[in-house]
Amino acid sequence: MSSGQRKRPLAIVTVSGGLDSAVCLAEAVTECEVAVLHANYGQRTEERELRAFHALADHYGIENRLVVELSSLGAIGGTSLLDDSQPVEKGLPEEGAAIPSTYVPFRNAHLLCVAVSWAEVIGAERIYMGAVEEDGSGYPDCRAEFYTAFEAAARAGTRAGDRLRIVTPLIDLKKADIVQRGLQLKAPLELTWSCYTESEAACGECESCCLRLRGFAEAGSTDPIPYL
Repeated sequence: MSSGQRKRPLAIVTVSGGLDSAVCLAEAVTECEVAVLHANYGQRTEERELRAFHALADHYGIENRLVVELSSLGAIGGTSLLDDSQPVEKGLPEEGAAIPSTYVPFRNAHLLCVAVSWAEVIGAERIYMGAVEEDGSGYPDCRAEFYTAFEAAARAGTRAGDRLRIVTPLIDLKKADIVQRGLQLKAPLELTWSCYTESEAACGECESCCLRLRGFAEAGSTDPIPYL
């Protein structure tokens, strides 16, 4: 359908398959026609995350999907998500703690570059990303100021110009608020995967699992995925 025939704006949603991206997707489908984007880059749970991505897209009946291979991130390394010889942090992050080893250097910029390029081709006006600054792991590419700056760069360097928006609806939310919003939107949270190390049953110990479990507990709900 051409942009002139659409009743709603077309958006690209970056979907890792995790809790945050699933709730972000649930937000986007209430407002937009949606295409979904996923990246493989050699992460420990690459195959499991890809399965979650397709399960979420199937749930919403989204046919327009793009899966890209960001092998350059694997070649660069520098993160325990790609290097099995580096331990993955366990437990909840402490306030003021150093950026954890699971940070993939500037990953979200790589993903946004792909999304902006694809947006130009398919005529998307919005790019949604489920980044969380308030209650996350402290990754620098999850800060609101990064997305403001990237949107300005994308507008300056594309034909879409001022029509292009980068939307981060979860950026200021606590994890419990994200869980509650997902439940309100009836997002299929049972299809998501957040664990950094395991692919059959979540470890329950890595920082991502701990943040997720705390969010469900504070929201007064039970996490529907299996744990070891």
